[in-house]
Amino acid sequence: MMLEKNTKILIVGLGLLGGSYARALTGRGFSVSAVDIRQEAIAYALENKIIAAGAAEPDPALVGEADLVVFALYPHTLFDWLERCQGLLKPGALLTDVTGVKGAVVERVQTMLRPDLEFIAAHPMAGREVGGVENSDERIFHGANYIVVPTERNTPRAVALCRELGELLGFARIAELSPAEHDEMIAFVSQLTHCIAVSLMTCNRTEHLEEYTGDSFRDLTRIARINDEMWSELFLLNRDALLRQIDSFTAELGVLRGYLADGDREHMRELMRYAAARRALFDKPEPKDRNK
Repeated sequence: MMLEKNTKILIVGLGLLGGSYARALTGRGFSVSAVDIRQEAIAYALENKIIAAGAAEPDPALVGEADLVVFALYPHTLFDWLERCQGLLKPGALLTDVTGVKGAVVERVQTMLRPDLEFIAAHPMAGREVGGVENSDERIFHGANYIVVPTERNTPRAVALCRELGELLGFARIAELSPAEHDEMIAFVSQLTHCIAVSLMTCNRTEHLEEYTGDSFRDLTRIARINDEMWSELFLLNRDALLRQIDSFTAELGVLRGYLADGDREHMRELMRYAAARRALFDKPEPKDRNK
């Protein structure tokens, strides 16, 4: 194990994901501190023993003692923080993130960093439709996927430590992708699905729709309760890949529409059987019993 219990961990950005990281790592016996611009978030985390120490400003002593730093920030905020505050980090500190886009982030971060720091990108494929440390819950990681996104600048040690972090947090599956592979895949499995959910909620303006819907519509549109500030930034940072996926989805929907227009039941059933069989592979495995 590379993450020893005396490893000091700093969370920068104590929202839903940052707070859930803090809960999980504190629960595993690590010393976790946090920086967040919301003083009420720090106060809540301290009161509920989610963190051991915290500050609303990058305190030099707090930042300077961190061995591992997790950035749970919007991309533009991450760049600003590093430009202003990376001088506070101690030599040899390892940095990672939770950012949903990598191509526009990883190269820039790794280029701007001091040579005695290392940034290894990661993407926890977990979340909820609410934000803030007040809604944090480490159970969102259980059964979920975690993607490590290394580049040629990363050392084997950093990659191994990042994978170990995913295991400690309780993720069921850990994968490795390049930044380009990550962004193409995320454009499909995450960003496109949010586009579809938003479009479903806006394509029919019937009033009182909530009085008529069933579980299928509620399930499909759950993620339409979207953080517009964050997701619009992520969409634009991954624009080309997302446009390709939107075009691919539109074409496939056109295929189904064609079968429907032609009354071609057999081809519709064939498409449905393929979709059902493929969807069965996505069911989350049972969480590991960490008491064994």
